[in-house]
Amino acid sequence: MKLLLISSSGGHFNALCQLASFWKNHDRQWVTFPTATTCNYLAQEKVHWAFGPTNRNLPNLCRNLGLAACIIYQERPDMVITTGAGVAVPFLLFAKLLGIKTIFIESFTRVNDLSLSAKLILPCIDVLYVQWKQLQQRYPQAKLIEVSVQ
Repeated sequence: MKLLLISSSGGHFNALCQLASFWKNHDRQWVTFPTATTCNYLAQEKVHWAFGPTNRNLPNLCRNLGLAACIIYQERPDMVITTGAGVAVPFLLFAKLLGIKTIFIESFTRVNDLSLSAKLILPCIDVLYVQWKQLQQRYPQAKLIEVSVQ
């Protein structure tokens, strides 16, 4: 299976890295922002560097729309998986247009409401995972990831 893994840097990137037991055995490519952490961790991976910041930045939104169109069309992944945030929106949009399965894993920090990114792209998400029961109750289409807090 060919995967496209997308996240912004920081906690979103760490969350996606924690899913290595799933993605490590699949053909994969990454989309994220170039930071010391992402450059080091992904040194041996195929990576497409996104344009940031994405919050309230129209030029970077346009650049990432073009990047998403090129990558999704040329690479044709079987599945797009993201832990957010805004950088994932154009990729999920183009993936959905081409009939590619899309998965959005909402941040552990989103307890009572979805992130803006998830809300914006919700119609393009095939599977939405949330990590809090009260959030799943608010969005019944979401699947719950049981997480124990220690």
